[in-house]
Amino acid sequence: MNKQSLPTLPNDPFSAGKINQVRQIRERGSYDRASVFPILDAGLVAHVGFVDDGRPVVIPMVYGRDGDRLFIHGHRKSRTMSRAEGEPVCLTVTHVDGVVVARSVFESAMNYRSVVVHGTAHVLQDEAERLHALHCTSEHIFPGRWDEVRAPLAKELKGTGIFEVRITAASAKVRQGPATDDYPDPDPNVWAGIVPVATAFGAAIPDKTVTPGLPLPASLGRVAR
Repeated sequence: MNKQSLPTLPNDPFSAGKINQVRQIRERGSYDRASVFPILDAGLVAHVGFVDDGRPVVIPMVYGRDGDRLFIHGHRKSRTMSRAEGEPVCLTVTHVDGVVVARSVFESAMNYRSVVVHGTAHVLQDEAERLHALHCTSEHIFPGRWDEVRAPLAKELKGTGIFEVRITAASAKVRQGPATDDYPDPDPNVWAGIVPVATAFGAAIPDKTVTPGLPLPASLGRVAR
């Protein structure tokens, strides 16, 4: 399922409560799905936070989305999967768009887009649900790739744990623009500005087993530029 075929959801905002309310520079925060979902969909890695044996743990993991549900997968014997069921989970996705270079170190900053999501992990057992979750994860990275390759083997599925997090609370926070320097008389001979930062796909490198000269598949169109 690619992002274009995700079910249409009402754009009712997620409720701003104690768990997800943006407290610092509140005007940068938002709670509507139209702000939260594009930031999630543009990411490649989510940092998944949970408590393991009384200690906080944060692990970077790939993910997929279907409406208000996020899917996380890994080895079924990993601690993330083996202890996930029923546990509260917090996920974050962040994009750094630029370094704001001010005339003061104090006023220097980052331009960014970020989302914090809260929910409860539910381990998927139904085979159709598990395949759907893996499909969403594949399509999240390279839409169309799922249909270009072989189906997962039974032994691969057996060794894979998958849980969903249904979003119960979320917030987005975005900063864009130049430095907010309150100094009354800035020195024009001291450089200030923005250094853009971007995550980009490079030229695809074929595996040595690929037929020489084989064209890139349609799903890799984003790296063919």
